[in-house]
Amino acid sequence: MSKPNNSALKTILVTGANGFVGTALCEVLLEQGFKVKAAVRKVASQSASNAVSIGEINSDTDWIDALSEVDTVIHLAARVHVMHETATDALTAYRKVNVAGTVHLAQAAVTAGVKRFIFLSSIKVNGESTPPNQPYSPEDMPAPVDPYGISKLEAEIALQQLAKDTALDVVIIRPPLIYGPGVKANFKSMLSIVNKGLPLPLGAIHNKRSLIAIDNLIDFIICCINHPAAANETFLVSDGLDVSTPDLLKQVAKALNKKLFLIPVPSALLQFFASAMGKKTLAQRLCESLQVDISKTHTLLGWTPSIKLEEALLKTALFYQHQQVD
Repeated sequence: MSKPNNSALKTILVTGANGFVGTALCEVLLEQGFKVKAAVRKVASQSASNAVSIGEINSDTDWIDALSEVDTVIHLAARVHVMHETATDALTAYRKVNVAGTVHLAQAAVTAGVKRFIFLSSIKVNGESTPPNQPYSPEDMPAPVDPYGISKLEAEIALQQLAKDTALDVVIIRPPLIYGPGVKANFKSMLSIVNKGLPLPLGAIHNKRSLIAIDNLIDFIICCINHPAAANETFLVSDGLDVSTPDLLKQVAKALNKKLFLIPVPSALLQFFASAMGKKTLAQRLCESLQVDISKTHTLLGWTPSIKLEEALLKTALFYQHQQVD
């Protein structure tokens, strides 16, 4: 993990503090000696003593108490991308939280004298897929496809303008798929399928995907807290090693100590049938490439991933198995 100059900080406000990334980030920040305010929608009886209730995140959220004496904001909270959208006007729903809510928080941070605002965006701002060996870079023209990606881009643009107009430093981070102990959604479903030994029609896929372990993402976020060169920059992050879907499954099976059965179904045929079943988006993620270039994080900040993909997958798999036993 990074070794920050903690003495230069007062308090860090983490939004989305009870989420997958937020929970782990707050733990590491506290371990490294930072003072942390954990912003959550509602403080429950089991909440940590540093939890701060902020209610719904939108253009009316009251941030005055939460931002008191805060030096840095790490904004993780968002209306997240979901596979099955239920809102009748999805873009409006995303904008309410991800754009209006983010801008309102950043403006309140300026008023409170916050020095740095770290915004967890998404690689979806760049797009949904890349040709093999042609990774996205931070300088590429954004090309979001879905409402979630569009809302994240609009938030980035508003934050960049605020940074130009005020003394607030803004750092934008666009991660690809985040995984680690306690991961949910599609990654957990993959763990379950491999753990059960079910055959998968993915043996003929020849793609490359960038992922980021939660340990690496947290390490990078902490690197950005004090690093002067991070100010007003946009970064792409990953584990630094891209992997095909079959190779990812093989590593997961190895970590789970399970046999893996991959059936070599051609990618085009697989995507055709998946589309017919309403699973087009999932098939694209499994079959197409999505790579990111993280050279900027190394050259500008001197950052390299702290944990290798194989080790991170093992930690994730062991945690999953432990949950199944419990």
